[in-house]
Amino acid sequence: MENSSESTGESTGLFAWEETGIPPEDTEVPDAGMPLAARMRPRTLDEVIGQAHILGVGKPLRRAIERDELRSALFWGPPGCGKSTIASVIARTTKAHFAEVHGTSGGVGDIRKVIETARERRKATGKRTLLFVDEIHRFSRSQQDTFLPVVEDGTLILIGATTENPFHSVISPLLSRTRTFPFVPLTEQDLVRVLDRALTDTERGLGEQRLTLSPEARLYLIAAANGDARTLLNALELAAQLTETGGTITQETAEEGLGRRIIGYDKEGDSHYDTISAFIKSIRGSDPDASVYYLARMLEAGEDPRFIARRLVILASEDIGCADPMALPVAMAGFQATEVIGMPECALNLAHVTIYLASVPKSNACTVALGRATEEVKRGEFAGVPKPLRDSHYKGAKALGHGVDYQYPHDFPENFVEQQYLPDGLPSENIPYYVPTENGIEAKIKARLARLWKRE
Repeated sequence: MENSSESTGESTGLFAWEETGIPPEDTEVPDAGMPLAARMRPRTLDEVIGQAHILGVGKPLRRAIERDELRSALFWGPPGCGKSTIASVIARTTKAHFAEVHGTSGGVGDIRKVIETARERRKATGKRTLLFVDEIHRFSRSQQDTFLPVVEDGTLILIGATTENPFHSVISPLLSRTRTFPFVPLTEQDLVRVLDRALTDTERGLGEQRLTLSPEARLYLIAAANGDARTLLNALELAAQLTETGGTITQETAEEGLGRRIIGYDKEGDSHYDTISAFIKSIRGSDPDASVYYLARMLEAGEDPRFIARRLVILASEDIGCADPMALPVAMAGFQATEVIGMPECALNLAHVTIYLASVPKSNACTVALGRATEEVKRGEFAGVPKPLRDSHYKGAKALGHGVDYQYPHDFPENFVEQQYLPDGLPSENIPYYVPTENGIEAKIKARLARLWKRE
């Protein structure tokens, strides 16, 4: 691999190896002063832990890297799952010129400089240029536009890494010119391997300290890492600094290394289901304090905010419905904010929605109505749509009686006229399906329907 003479860590952040810990090719033994997470970064695909769904033997991304045939791509996933690690492996193995720019510090001028140099290199030597853009979602639309022509004509092979949903944070033309590879949080088994490797590696890890982990500390660190290898190694390194050579890292020391206590919460176990159940039931029970407490507990434990947002949207119709017609729009706004903004800021949006839904009047009348109607559909025969309601916008419809005798409600007082809408043959004792409550707006709906349809 050709090392760039520009890899000097300019003030713009361009080609700054230290930002992602990708060492130049001639640095095989990491500096002991580097953070443990940077020292332990895998150097080959075989050293990579996790992401087997895209990096397993025979998988497209692995084949492309091994054959040095990588095309422009987006690496999408949470922090600490290996996106920059794969970029460092590519940097070590590709025959293309490898360059890097960071989304937090690079600008259009930096990008154009890379493009100009890449064109000159391609013209003079035929060598490709592979550009890694970390946090590409931080680039503006105009900055992302700059990549389009050079990705299109092959001047640049673009590898963008993002923690944000690229379908919201990356422009559509660039998405169509790249392939998106989803990265997932590391599993507990993956984190165990990361942990053991760091403890035993004498060249780059903590092997020379001959440390052991108490079972409680091991469980604590793995749970606290929440699928993030960088968080795990940073916490381990700090805990190791607080432990004498040959000693045992205890849970107390591990907690000091992490800097905060882990919330007792398993995203796939009973804690997950019990907490989300308590959250929903507290909102349904109109207790905003309990509702926001369980929300905070889930977010602090690392629950996917999109999961919470989806449940709020469902609850808005299931438990509030027409008692407050604004519940669904508010919940949907919170869901969209969660998708677009992400953590940690979207926690405010989720708190807003949670407190609102917990505080407004409740009704499950819409839920009950749908259930009753569904049961009727499943067990009853359908006599067909009444003829006055059938489509009459085609030649010959009136001859069939379709649309004949239909009365247009807007021609009558209160925009209402009593006529048959339900099919024939439905048992009258099961109707109405929708029975409004006296809560919130639904009380007005109930009064109106009672007046129009002469219901008691």
